[in-house]
Amino acid sequence: MAKNPTYDAAQLQDLLLQMMETELGGEQVYRAAISCAINPDLKKEFEEYLEETLGHQNVVRTLCEELGVDPDGLSPSRSVVQHIGQSLVKAMELAKSNGSPAAAQLVACECVVHAETKDHANWELLGKVADAAVGPEKKALKAAHEKVEKDEDHHLYHSQGWCRELAIENLGMPAVLPPPEEVKQVETAIGASRAEQQRTSML
Repeated sequence: MAKNPTYDAAQLQDLLLQMMETELGGEQVYRAAISCAINPDLKKEFEEYLEETLGHQNVVRTLCEELGVDPDGLSPSRSVVQHIGQSLVKAMELAKSNGSPAAAQLVACECVVHAETKDHANWELLGKVADAAVGPEKKALKAAHEKVEKDEDHHLYHSQGWCRELAIENLGMPAVLPPPEEVKQVETAIGASRAEQQRTSML
């Protein structure tokens, strides 16, 4: 990886390893979440996210190889990311074996939001590095970021919407399903906020 005075190359390598592990763990999180989903729209959504996550794995692996980073390399922070991903899968398995199907579905949504919050943050950070980079490295970083950024926004904001509405439904109150974020095709934080504000009128 080329040296760049505007950021720490070693930390970028560490971020890339975390990203690789986040995408690998995301695959397992989605496979577990799909098994917990009882709402057909939610199950379809998770299946689409799984396919996109598999594509994101390839994007990160290719980016690592372009920048001279071993995508299978180990680091302390990568081990932490792996541990969290495994814990999310175990949480869903526990919910599925000990609770009602509706409760397990809600736990699955919560676990997806946890995973996607980290994933979204990873790609946001990569975008900031891409802005600061120069030369071939900048081109590689920007290309990877542009391929995935929109998917990550969609995954996070829509999953948050599903999580909120399923929790409201579990409380015995009227819920908007699919959530407003899904109906409005939200892709930004501002859009997600506006969609949530409109939920009452959609009941």
